[in-house]
Amino acid sequence: MSTSAKSSITLPASELRLVTTLEERLGLKSSVEVVRRGLHLLREEIDRKALRAAYRKASRATRSGLASELDEFDHLAGEGLD
Repeated sequence: MSTSAKSSITLPASELRLVTTLEERLGLKSSVEVVRRGLHLLREEIDRKALRAAYRKASRATRSGLASELDEFDHLAGEGLD
């Protein structure tokens, strides 16, 4: 398989203008670089969403047990204080 494959995407005029504008504003060499950067940003966003969801799930899983554990040690909170 070739490492540099050729491909072609036909865009509506409004989207092509957007790609061209972004190419100029970002100082990129080609429209392909705009698409590549967009793809990388999408992947990062999806990864962040997945990570947030995993943290949310882990947090929910530990919340119920945390309250009971804190109650278990509550009597020690004032121990040793005058």
